[in-house]
Amino acid sequence: MGRRRVSGKLCGLVYALTSRLPIREMPMPMTLLRPTSIAGALAALSLISGCRAAAPGAEAPKAVAADVWAVVDGREIRRDFVEKVYRSSVDPNATPAPTPEQVLTVKINVLDELITQELLMGRAKALAVEPTDAEVETAFTERKGGAADEVFQAQLKLRGLTADDLRAAVRRELAAQKVIDKEVNAKVVPTDQDIADFYVQNRAQFNLKEPQYRIAQIVVTAGKDPQVRNRMNDDAGTPAEASTKGSMLMDRLKAGANFGDVAMDYSEDPQSAPQGGDLGFMPASALAQLSPQVREAVLKMQPGNVSAVSAGGNVAILALIAKEPAGQRDLTTPTVKDGIRDLLQSRKAELLRTAYLASVRGDAKVTNYLARQIVDAHGIVPPSLVPSGPGK
Repeated sequence: MGRRRVSGKLCGLVYALTSRLPIREMPMPMTLLRPTSIAGALAALSLISGCRAAAPGAEAPKAVAADVWAVVDGREIRRDFVEKVYRSSVDPNATPAPTPEQVLTVKINVLDELITQELLMGRAKALAVEPTDAEVETAFTERKGGAADEVFQAQLKLRGLTADDLRAAVRRELAAQKVIDKEVNAKVVPTDQDIADFYVQNRAQFNLKEPQYRIAQIVVTAGKDPQVRNRMNDDAGTPAEASTKGSMLMDRLKAGANFGDVAMDYSEDPQSAPQGGDLGFMPASALAQLSPQVREAVLKMQPGNVSAVSAGGNVAILALIAKEPAGQRDLTTPTVKDGIRDLLQSRKAELLRTAYLASVRGDAKVTNYLARQIVDAHGIVPPSLVPSGPGK
């Protein structure tokens, strides 16, 4: 198959980087901002059992089992595996229930990401950076998040999963992350000259007209929301549940848990949770837009403080990461230099990661049988693919 553009997003991997200062990016042409479709425009390929003739001289495709949804360099990705990943990422109680077309669209996206992940698994083995059993167990324990075993098992059962399923997923994610760290992140380190050049070109941005507050949040709401997508798929449903969850999270933070990790695991705000709850810097004037309880809490906090605020049955756990006074900043200010370094590293890493994944995908032999089947059916959901079971 020809080369395809793939997104930088992998199953379960978060690459969001946030700068320490409100550095503004220059506008980019719309053609560069248009997101790459994960599903993409697929070539009109026939089913293995189809009746179209192969091109002269082309190798005849090999027959595969009906539950094989893709083959990646000779390794099969089966339907059951895709279904498990799908069930781990959706709310089985979401209302209204998604249509068969919506469900299958998500599964095609999941499969596409698993294909990329499978390729990175192969690279991890070749580069000798496969995760150890100890690393997998540590990450698994973090995913469990201190939840009582019976609660954790109930969450898994609701999605038709087992603890071993989760461990296998964690192993794949760690392997893919190790490859990206070695082949991308380790190779894009901005130099001091890069940082100095950026500062000179954007010096006005570091003249703060008013104090700035960098805030992170963990949100717990008193009602179910189908849009909630934290790593534990945890969502309080009543004021009592929200209060209990908020207390549990505060206890965990007081015991030394990392705020960003707790936010990614449990925050019910779909926008900030993937970034560890980080809202970035907010000017003092913007605090007026917040609720009185939140504004008062922020103004009383010192960097490093964490505070819980309750209102209307909802709970917000706030962390003040940093506070910058008004005035001109220069490169001797650590947050300036670190913020520029983060921004430049993020830019370079995004470019290299996109190119690296495209190269890996282009060098591979990949056959997406699920996509072929949908293309041949002209977008109509075949009876054999109608969702069923937990999470559908």
